[in-house]
Amino acid sequence: MKELSIYPADLASMSVAQLAAAPIQDFLDAERNVDEAIAYLKPLRIKLDAAKVQRFGEQARAALRDAGRDFGTAHVNDGALHVKYELPKKVTWSQTILKEMAQRILASGDKVEDYIDTKLSVSESRYTNWPPALQQQFAAARTVEEGKPVITLTLDGGAA
Repeated sequence: MKELSIYPADLASMSVAQLAAAPIQDFLDAERNVDEAIAYLKPLRIKLDAAKVQRFGEQARAALRDAGRDFGTAHVNDGALHVKYELPKKVTWSQTILKEMAQRILASGDKVEDYIDTKLSVSESRYTNWPPALQQQFAAARTVEEGKPVITLTLDGGAA
């Protein structure tokens, strides 16, 4: 009789070493089962979060406004339930306008760094398409580090 596959609940009690040593089919089943669980739970999380905003959002926003704030943390109560509502501030800046401002700052004789944070970068695809002489000029400014590996499993025949 075939052993049962590894389900997400089983993974919680397993060490990484135990999981890594599992038979390959169980390992593949575990990955598929976790992916299916995530696909199932993600829309439920979105729905539940939307319901929390619908239920508590207006009351919490009113508490923020009453405190003279548009963003931040508010605490409200719904009966015995204490609700901590956090509304972060998300700021974006027009790169076109900031570039114009930086030019004005330079033209006035001030240092751009005193007003604007700048991060210069070169896209990797652009860099790799440059001629070697140009790459050499930029090489001292370039650091290459490992990213997070992605491992995709498939059985011979294409089925995973």
